[in-house]
Amino acid sequence: MKRARRAAPGPLPLLGLLLLGALPGLWTVLLRREAAALPEPRSPAGQPPGRWSWGRSPAARGESGGGGQKTLRTLLAVPAAATDREERDGDERLAATDSQPPADTASPVERGIFWSRELEEQVPPGFAAEEAAAWLSAARAARVASLERGGCGRSSNRLARLSDGSRACVRYGINPEQIQGEALSYHLAGVLGMQERLPPMALALVEARGRQWEPVREELRGSHWAEGAVVSLTRWVDNLTAVVAPAPWGAEAGAGRRLQPLSAEELVGLPPSQLVELVQWSDLILFDYLTANFDRLVSNLFSLQWDPRVMRRATSNLLRAPDGGLVFMDNEAGLVHGYRLLAMWDPYNEPLLRSVCVFREGTARRVAELHRRRSAAAELRRRYRAREPLWARLGFLSERQAELLQARVDFVHRHIAHCRAQAAVL
Repeated sequence: MKRARRAAPGPLPLLGLLLLGALPGLWTVLLRREAAALPEPRSPAGQPPGRWSWGRSPAARGESGGGGQKTLRTLLAVPAAATDREERDGDERLAATDSQPPADTASPVERGIFWSRELEEQVPPGFAAEEAAAWLSAARAARVASLERGGCGRSSNRLARLSDGSRACVRYGINPEQIQGEALSYHLAGVLGMQERLPPMALALVEARGRQWEPVREELRGSHWAEGAVVSLTRWVDNLTAVVAPAPWGAEAGAGRRLQPLSAEELVGLPPSQLVELVQWSDLILFDYLTANFDRLVSNLFSLQWDPRVMRRATSNLLRAPDGGLVFMDNEAGLVHGYRLLAMWDPYNEPLLRSVCVFREGTARRVAELHRRRSAAAELRRRYRAREPLWARLGFLSERQAELLQARVDFVHRHIAHCRAQAAVL
């Protein structure tokens, strides 16, 4: 008996198999198209968009031709804010990262946008919280033994030698909002978990007949400081040296030139000392955006229009300690003064923020929490009132300034979410 011949497969099942095999490739193409179509960022309400566009051309990024190699375009130069879906997905991923081991322990970057834990452990400790608290307590109780000109910036400032033997820069603002900005910036750094990068700072009340200032009564007369003025006392730190901005914010950011992000190979191949500095720079740029501080790297960028070599020179109000730690100095342009001048300086501050897409994970977590709770001003007020006895002499942010601070926190959060989304598809 002959067996019946099995019928040959028809065209429809074969077509189904072909489509099934093509799905992974189609999915990748769709993801990349979706990432390329992300909307342009919107600045915080009432502020002008950045006018600089920093980044490599598609050809330089290796996006033309067959696949190209991944670069730090997504890590150091992704210029956009994220959609609401990206924010939700990003928060869920951030909450789950503790249980995920890094894919490559040798890489300086984990999970696409965070500096590795091994690298963060190499960052110099800066001003430890216990050390800072001890100095502040001693400085508030000490008497001012002498006042000297020079070494502390403006001619109205003085270098003070205190009765306990320590020294401090005494800053007398051109107007009270500068001292207020200095104090609020210092405590916002505490809210963000980066206060160790700022030298300890306390407020003091100038009273020629008071106990603290009585030994320098004659010097006070020559200083032209107003009786009852509030000044800041900032711990003096020896052996600090100037800092020149590294790539991609240094010489590559010349006038009329696009920012040239580091390639993945260049980042992996950098010596540990340079990587450790980049970790600190990522915090600095985020901090200066939140406070709208224009008197640091932004002022250098502004000067490019008449000085094309300015980025090869020292960065304003940024110094390096002997152990390699960066010291964020003289933050009086932050918050109050900076918020009055947003229209002038945000065209520089905003592109700087967008040039960073690698973050300390702790910083990203704090930003996410302040965004979720919408509590930036409330957290800052709570810390300021608890840790600065003279806070009421200068007051706090106005309602409008508090709204601007929250808006800038939200903008940073959206930027981090966008960086995370880009890193996931490239």
